[in-house]
Amino acid sequence: MGAAWTYCILSIPSLVYMIVIFLMRKKILARDFGTRYLLVGLAIICLIIGIVMSLKRRRHLTFSRLSGIPELSKKQYPGKLLIDGPYARVRNPRYIEAAFFTLGYVLFSNFLVPYIMFILSIPILFLVVILEEKEMIRRFGKEYEEYCRRVPRFIPEKEKSSFPKDNTIL
Repeated sequence: MGAAWTYCILSIPSLVYMIVIFLMRKKILARDFGTRYLLVGLAIICLIIGIVMSLKRRRHLTFSRLSGIPELSKKQYPGKLLIDGPYARVRNPRYIEAAFFTLGYVLFSNFLVPYIMFILSIPILFLVVILEEKEMIRRFGKEYEEYCRRVPRFIPEKEKSSFPKDNTIL
């Protein structure tokens, strides 16, 4: 289909989603829990973490890659498995980044519906990751399977120390 048609088609549900949110804004914002400075502080921390993650991730995952150009134009952009930078620590730093940004917004706004939407988005996000991993296995095969064995999905492991585990002196 090509990139242009794909993005045109994908823009339709996005536009419908924005219109529905706009039309339902009074119901969405009906239950306000008020300003809580502790939550504002937590929101700022979440947003800072999201910004730092975004800056680190952008060095390795460019906008064209993020927007799916290599998948839509395979002849022009041959696929390469991304395993550097934050992708060496976790397989899904982009989703973690998005979760921190979303949680920051939710805590800052402190309305009921954003909390509900955030909680409901977690299993949906997990499903997206599972489906994406199946696609990655299909595209990259054993290389991706080995990457999955080495790198956790969401929570980075502690860096392994080069010191011996017992207390012997070298």
